[in-house]
Amino acid sequence: MSSDSDWIRITSRDGFSFLAKRNVVNASGTLKNMLDTESSFQEGISKVCPIDERPIIVEKLVEYMAFKAYYQKAGPKEDVPAQEIIERIPLELVLELLLAADYQDM
Repeated sequence: MSSDSDWIRITSRDGFSFLAKRNVVNASGTLKNMLDTESSFQEGISKVCPIDERPIIVEKLVEYMAFKAYYQKAGPKEDVPAQEIIERIPLELVLELLLAADYQDM
């Protein structure tokens, strides 16, 4: 049985690992489907999700998922500091990160 407090390991193509809670990883539609215990994906059993990207891209994806999960329940009057996450993305990574985020359904 899976719960939102399960730890999920996300690995980059170079073998770097990032740990995040399931409720954070669920910010990605692709990873959420991979981790569905009803599916036939190995990731649902092993709780390890490989992402075929460079480690810096995977790190930024995990940062964004954490940001999204944290502010997901923000009320309409609550200020979401979107500029904060934007400032953490180096310009030379923007296109590569955008493509990876699109593939991950974020």
